[in-house]
Amino acid sequence: MEPMDIVGKSKEDASLPKATMTKIIKEMLPPDVRVARDAQDLLIECCVEFINLISSESNEVCNREDKRTIAPEHVLKALEVLGFGEYIEEDSLRGGKWSNGAEMTEEEAVAEQQRMFAEARARMNGGAVAPKQPDPDPSLES
Repeated sequence: MEPMDIVGKSKEDASLPKATMTKIIKEMLPPDVRVARDAQDLLIECCVEFINLISSESNEVCNREDKRTIAPEHVLKALEVLGFGEYIEEDSLRGGKWSNGAEMTEEEAVAEQQRMFAEARARMNGGAVAPKQPDPDPSLES
């Protein structure tokens, strides 16, 4: 019998898109470094397990608060509980990242996503994170 997760599907059913994960892995490494297919598969499995772990703890945090919907603050609390608090940015704790997400245009959301990817790459590569650029004032555009 296969191991089951909380929604009744086997753990083998849960995965991440290989092409996307391979691209992320390659972007994080220097161009002259190659990763064996077995190592890529293992990294993908680790990512799935990490997501399962965070999701499960987020659900427990949500249940302790008698809520039915997991909110960003539940995920942030789960990260803290599981010992990943150092990865939480200060503005996330104040709700800055989540407070105006619905008000962003698609272009702004894509730009913010790219900035966040660049910051993550810099952290993974041990480099300095570029400071967040101030948003341009839309009233100055003509």
